[in-house]
Amino acid sequence: MIKNLFEKSILVFGCGNILWGDDGFGPAVIDHLKKNYSLPENVLAMDMGTSIRDILFDIALSEKKPELLIIVDAVDHPGRNPGEVFEIPINKIPDNKTSDFSLHQFPTVNLLEELQSQTQIKVKILVAQTQKIPDEVKPGLSKEMENAVILACEQIWDFINVVV
Repeated sequence: MIKNLFEKSILVFGCGNILWGDDGFGPAVIDHLKKNYSLPENVLAMDMGTSIRDILFDIALSEKKPELLIIVDAVDHPGRNPGEVFEIPINKIPDNKTSDFSLHQFPTVNLLEELQSQTQIKVKILVAQTQKIPDEVKPGLSKEMENAVILACEQIWDFINVVV
């Protein structure tokens, strides 16, 4: 799988923990993409769980870099409705997101900024507003986030088709 990582021009990474309700949004999007879309040969979609940081370091150090990197995650953003899908520019990631467990330990924010500014990689962060992250282990998305999976896949498909 890692070999494929450096051969693809478009990478789609789903972040999240499927054991914590709506936090499993990113992995659910990747699963839906793989099952319902015929992804072009130059696209790799991967469920990153909560370990995106290591892969981003690998990409930063690699001689071959993708043209487009799409990161998909759940977010709790004030003023947004549960299940709302939207794009966040790297420099607009909410402060609470950079220090909590999601977008999965974003020192990744600095790394993403460097990848975008010092290479030709275009970075897109696509998120969906959570209904609720449970206080205890509870797999499964809320109805709002289940609907958001479909919307996110449509948006990702549009991103891919602009590049392809």
